[in-house]
Amino acid sequence: MNLFELVGMAMRTIMSKPMRTLLTMLGVIIGVASVVTLVSIGQGTTAQIEKQYEKLGTNLLIVNLLGNGRATQLDYDQLMELEILPEIESMAPTITKANSNVKYERTTEPFNLIGTNDRFFSIMKTDLDNGRTLAPADNEFRNPVAVLGSETAATLFGTADPVGQDVNIDGVVFTIIGTLKTKGSNLGGTSVDRSVMVPLETARRAYRLGTIRTTYIEAPDVKDLAEAQETISNYLTFKFKSSTGFRVQNQDELMNARKEASSSLTNQLISVALISLLVGGIGIMNIMLVTVSERTKEIGIRKSIGAQRRHILAQFLVEATVISGLGGLLGLLVGIGASLSWPMFNPKQPTELSLTIGIYAFLFSLLVGVLFGIYPANKASRLKPIDALRFD
Repeated sequence: MNLFELVGMAMRTIMSKPMRTLLTMLGVIIGVASVVTLVSIGQGTTAQIEKQYEKLGTNLLIVNLLGNGRATQLDYDQLMELEILPEIESMAPTITKANSNVKYERTTEPFNLIGTNDRFFSIMKTDLDNGRTLAPADNEFRNPVAVLGSETAATLFGTADPVGQDVNIDGVVFTIIGTLKTKGSNLGGTSVDRSVMVPLETARRAYRLGTIRTTYIEAPDVKDLAEAQETISNYLTFKFKSSTGFRVQNQDELMNARKEASSSLTNQLISVALISLLVGGIGIMNIMLVTVSERTKEIGIRKSIGAQRRHILAQFLVEATVISGLGGLLGLLVGIGASLSWPMFNPKQPTELSLTIGIYAFLFSLLVGVLFGIYPANKASRLKPIDALRFD
C-alpha cells in the first residue's frame, strides 16, 4: 500500500466523523494561527519602529540624566554653548511635565507639556500645520506661548483654528501660536502629537520644574555622529566627575533597543502559541487511542488477511499526521486572515505577513502529528490478530 492510498484511507476515516475531527484539530489550528498572527504583528511593529526612526534621520543623539541632585544638573546656557563645536549642529534641551491638565472652555484633557527651545521642531522633523513654532525670543523673554500637537489640537478645538486662542495649563494661561501635523512617537517614546510645546524657561518659571533631564542633539551629518557622541560624553563626564550619571544614545542604539524589546515580547508570545500546538498534539494522541480501540476488530481482520505490522503502523501514523496537517493548514489560513484583518480593528498596529514562518509552523504541526501519533500507531500494530478478532 503506497502513501497516496494511505492518505486516501485516512481522509475517508476522519471525514466519517467530521465534528470529532474538527475538535481534535482545534488545538493545532489555534497554535498555528497564533504563531502566524503574532509573528505578523511583531514584524509589523519592527517595521513601524524603523519607519519612525528613519523620519528622524540618522544623525541624532539623545542624552538622558540618570542621577538626582545638584551634582547632576544641566544649565541651559552652558549646554547651548556646545553648538559652536563643528560636530554639533543644534541642541534642544527639554523638560517634560507629564499628564498636565490642558483646559479650553469646558474641555479639560491630560497632555504632556514639553518645555524646549526653537531647535526642537527641526531636530524632531515636525511639520507645521498652522501658525508658527517657538522663536528664540520666546525662550529669552519667557513668553507664555504654546504650540499644540495634532491630537491635542483636535481634542480641544476639533476642526476650529486654535491659533490666537488661550488655554489654561495647570493654572497658567498660554496663547497658542501654532499647531503641528501628525508626527508619531519621538526618540524617547513620547508622542509629540499628544503634547503641548512651550518655551523651556517659561515652563521652569511657571511650574518650578527642576533640572533638564533630556537633551536632543543633531550632528551635521551621520559621519559626525560618533565624534558628537564622544564630545558630549566627555563633557558630561568632566562636569559630573563621573560617567555613570547619564546615558548618551544614538539613533541605532535606541532603535535596536526597541526592536529587541519588541522581538523578546513576540518570542514569548510565540512560545505560548507553540504550547497550544503541543496541547493539540496530546489531543490527537488521545483521539487516536480511542480510534484504535474502536477499530480493534478491523485491525484483526486486516492482519488475518496478510497485513503486516508495518502496514498497520503506517496506516495510523499517516492518519494522525493527516489530522495534524489539516489542522495546520486551517490554522495557516486563519492566521493569514487574522493578520490581514488586524489593522482594520487596530489601525495603529500594522502587520507584516511572513509566509516563511507560516510554512515552518505548518511543518511543525506535521511533526506534532508524527510525534504524538507514534504511540497509538505502535499500539495498533502490536495487536495480535486472534485477540483483535475476539474484541467486542
